[in-house]
Amino acid sequence: MLNGVKLFNIVIEMASKDRILRLKEETRINILNASLQIVKEEGWQALSMRKIADVIEYTAPIIYEYFSNKDAIILELTRKGYLILARDLQDAKGKHRLPAKQLEAMWLAYWNFAFANKELYQVMFGVTTSCSSCEMVNTLPEAEKPWDLFSAVIGDLMGIDDMESDVICTKYYTFWSIVHGLISINILSRGNSDEINRQVLKDAIGGLIRSITG
Repeated sequence: MLNGVKLFNIVIEMASKDRILRLKEETRINILNASLQIVKEEGWQALSMRKIADVIEYTAPIIYEYFSNKDAIILELTRKGYLILARDLQDAKGKHRLPAKQLEAMWLAYWNFAFANKELYQVMFGVTTSCSSCEMVNTLPEAEKPWDLFSAVIGDLMGIDDMESDVICTKYYTFWSIVHGLISINILSRGNSDEINRQVLKDAIGGLIRSITG
């Protein structure tokens, strides 16, 4: 049996370890938030370890204790982007029962995500950005989540159980090419008004859904 003093010391030690872990996680989150802040204000090309350190008022070596380099930070922000997108798509899907309505709502949610999180979208899909870590994006398990969600609904709509079906893959990339293309045009500031863009988006999505169900 542990006496009272030993038990007290164990509790204090555990509490101390928990506090250290919380502080480390807070610092990690602060680094990511500062990085995104810099990107929103100055663009991806302005991101540097030194600038991140200045924003959170830490020394640069401390940043390296959490991330080996700038590309590691970019990769983690990309992971975060895919998790947010997957959550938004799941929420949109959950608001409808019919696969056609689910698919329409999900692509609209995808569009909304792109402009609510423009900087994340840019690095997730290489729009106006270039970095060595961009090649590693496809290795992220989180990058598969949007495909998994969309392919399941497309499969339901077409009555296909095999999610690896070439038919589902073709339909998905047809949808994605149109939606991503329109998003990219607007991110590059060569698009029309938001109202026109949304109408073009809805017409395109609606037409593709009708081609599947017609």
